[in-house]
Amino acid sequence: MTEKLAWVSEEIQALKEAGLYNNIRTLDSPQGAWLDIEGQHVLNFSSNNYLGLANHPRLVEAAHKALDQFGVGPGAVRTIAGTMRLHTELDRRMARFKGVDSAITFQSGFTANLGVIPALVGKGDAIFSDELNHASIIDGSRLSGAKILRFKHADAEDLGRVLDEQRADFRRALVVTDGVFSMDGDIAPLDEIYQRSNRADAILMVDDAHGEGVLGKGGRGIVDQFGLHGKVDVEVGTFSKAFGVMGGVVAGNDKIVEWLHQRGRPFLFSSAMTVPDVAACLAAIDLLEESTELVDRLWANTELFKREMKSLGFDTGKSVTPITPVMLGEAKVAQQFSRELFEEGVFAMPLGFPTVPRGAARLRVMISAAHSSSDLEQGLQAFADVGRKLGVIS
Repeated sequence: MTEKLAWVSEEIQALKEAGLYNNIRTLDSPQGAWLDIEGQHVLNFSSNNYLGLANHPRLVEAAHKALDQFGVGPGAVRTIAGTMRLHTELDRRMARFKGVDSAITFQSGFTANLGVIPALVGKGDAIFSDELNHASIIDGSRLSGAKILRFKHADAEDLGRVLDEQRADFRRALVVTDGVFSMDGDIAPLDEIYQRSNRADAILMVDDAHGEGVLGKGGRGIVDQFGLHGKVDVEVGTFSKAFGVMGGVVAGNDKIVEWLHQRGRPFLFSSAMTVPDVAACLAAIDLLEESTELVDRLWANTELFKREMKSLGFDTGKSVTPITPVMLGEAKVAQQFSRELFEEGVFAMPLGFPTVPRGAARLRVMISAAHSSSDLEQGLQAFADVGRKLGVIS
């Protein structure tokens, strides 16, 4: 390595010494309740596969059929020659599923945020953003050139204060929040945020990545949970979590969606979602519209696991969703706990700074409808054994 890049090696070494280096595991099996990882068969507590759809037979079959009919890739951006019938069908079906005017799909949830925020606000405008919003919201906000004003996490009263103090100084205003916060598993008080946003004549946007397929009737998301249909201007989501596939979506006001067809840069300048992804997403919507069984099972598993973890003495933070943080404090402790669990046949990845604040390292357990009762019992026993061995619980 040349001298000009020596700092990279130094920074990597510093990460390792601080227990913050990310060791990436390689999977040798489909996603599911159990995974084959580097020669070991382990219980999976790390994936966002909330409903177990990532390897569901109907999604796999739908992808195969689409491949036979349409081939693999779209071969172009949506605005030139890349819009296939399946793309417009997915847009239409997602709008119906979410109960909104219209929807537009992107390549991922991350690119959806990068597309929608700069299209709605720019220089001379302001973004009022929850201080714990996802990195994609932060990056999209920076790209917009708008002034970024943060309010206290999940605090509608503080949002109201900042709006009262600052709103009049800007042409347009966008209030943006995650629906479910991915590190802590808590939920934005969206009804109260709507009231403050509406009073200030601000566009309201919620990123429902961890809420779709989880919250609301049959997994229709946080807007449905709060009964705010027609009041939230923009819902951003992803197909890579509960839907088990890949891709992003912006749903809401039909004029905003029409504008994104003209000015959403990832939509305009990057090729469309691949054919098998789109077909699999459509199959996932079919399953969710047919029955609430998977969503109900997800919540039953969540309640069981959280109840038993708390009875063992673990701190699971303030989560009210299937995201279950196991708070451990220091990054080195979290990494050691994860390694010990892996030896016990349980895969639960540690999270430390900068993903979470310093001193708030944790394991983030992701519960799924794919887990059986015996899976959860086995996982709980492993947590109990490792927790006592490391002195985390008594």
